Amino acid sequence: MAGHSQFKNIMHRKGAQDARRGRQFAKLIREITVAARQGLPDPAANPRLRAAMVAARQANMPRDTVDRAIKKATGGSGGDDYTEVRYEGYGPAGVAIIVEALTDNRNRTASDIRSAFAKHGGALGETNSVGFLFSRLGVIRYPASAGSADDMLEAAIEAGADGAENDADGHEITTAAEDFFAVRDALEARFGAPESARLDWRPVTTVTLDEERAASVLKLLDVLDDSDDVQNVYANFDIPDAIMQKLSA
Repeated sequence: MAGHSQFKNIMHRKGAQDARRGRQFAKLIREITVAARQGLPDPAANPRLRAAMVAARQANMPRDTVDRAIKKATGGSGGDDYTEVRYEGYGPAGVAIIVEALTDNRNRTASDIRSAFAKHGGALGETNSVGFLFSRLGVIRYPASAGSADDMLEAAIEAGADGAENDADGHEITTAAEDFFAVRDALEARFGAPESARLDWRPVTTVTLDEERAASVLKLLDVLDDSDDVQNVYANFDIPDAIMQKLSA
């Protein structure tokens, strides 16, 4: 699977970040708010909201917190009005980076993102300046207990997915962006709600980093992740396991 090692690197790095529960909850609440405002407040009829609620459940967010966010978003009482914005640029060693944000102040967010790039050896570019180095894919993940590898592969093919990968962590199904919702709904009907289902940016090619450059890139990504406005960060790097373990020690 293209980008597999890079994905694992990011998951390894994010393991420590997920302990920052307050910031994680704030990001999830923003996503729930936007999803509820853009569609119906019923998750059964709102795929984006359903996915956001699954993510909230995985993060152990209290149900009443989720309910309050939905009520606030659909209650017509004003509140924050978030806009979806994408930023693109290059980090140290020429690593391409895509940043997705939900913001109530474009000027503030753009300034913060530009400053983060500049202070950590990167440069913010124009929209689509690095997008060509990534593919937009639907990615659906199930735990290993959801079904056998053969059953998952068969179901993925029948649903129109591009492929399915299986390892000890579970199943990952990838699909073209335009087929994402149909594939996700078909798999959900057979296996239940997935662990996660989202549109991702996956690198077409990756830049392999040595220890020094890896440390610089990870520092920039950490700073970007720490922004309250940033929801997702994607980059086309790969770090050898030995170096990643050393940096994570």
